[in-house]
Amino acid sequence: MGAIGISGSYMTLEQVIKEVESDRLFYQNSGGGVTLSGGEPLLQWEFALELLKGCKAKGFHTALDTCGYAPWQVLQRVLDYTDLALYDIKHMDPEQHRKGTGKSNKLILDNARRTAAKVRTWLRVPLIPGYNASEENLKETAKLGLEIGVEKVSLLPYHIWGKAKYARLGKGYLVEQTSLPSDEFIEKCQRIIEDLGLKATIGR
Repeated sequence: MGAIGISGSYMTLEQVIKEVESDRLFYQNSGGGVTLSGGEPLLQWEFALELLKGCKAKGFHTALDTCGYAPWQVLQRVLDYTDLALYDIKHMDPEQHRKGTGKSNKLILDNARRTAAKVRTWLRVPLIPGYNASEENLKETAKLGLEIGVEKVSLLPYHIWGKAKYARLGKGYLVEQTSLPSDEFIEKCQRIIEDLGLKATIGR
C-alpha cells in the first residue's frame, strides 16, 4: 500500500490559462510572466504552442525553458509566441554530450543559433563538477553565446534535490558520488565566462 502516488493533475488548456489569469496582479507587480518549463515542454509542443499563444493574446510575457532537442519546424512555431528563451546547454563537446545525455548535441547547437536569431535568449548551464564544469567547456559555451548574441549565461549549480524523487521511483541516483560545488568554485566558473566578455549569473 502507498507504493504509488499521484503528483500533479491533468488540466485542459482553458484551465491552465484561467490559473495564469488568477496571478495577473503578481506578474504586473513583479515584472514577470509565464514560463513553460519541465521536464521538456517541447515533448508536448502542441499544448505548449496553444498555451503560449493564449498567454500572449492576454498580454502576458512568455518564456520557454528548453533543451532545444526538437525539429526546428516545431521549435520555431513555439518561438513565434515566446518572448524569452531559456536555452539549456549541457556540454559543448559532442562525445561528452552523448555520454551524459545519450544524444548528439548537433541539433541542439544548430537550434540554439536559430533561436537566438529569433528571440531574446539566455543560455543555461547545469554546473556539474567532473562533467561540464571545466574551464575549457565553460569557455566554449561562452564563445557560443558571444557568437550567437545571447544576453547572458545562467550557471545552475549541481544539487541533490532530485535524489528523493529517484528513490520514490525505485531508481538508482546515477550521480551519487558527484560533490556539490563550493561557492568559490561557482564564482570561479562565473569569472571564466565574464572574462570573455559575456554576462554570467548564478542560479537564475
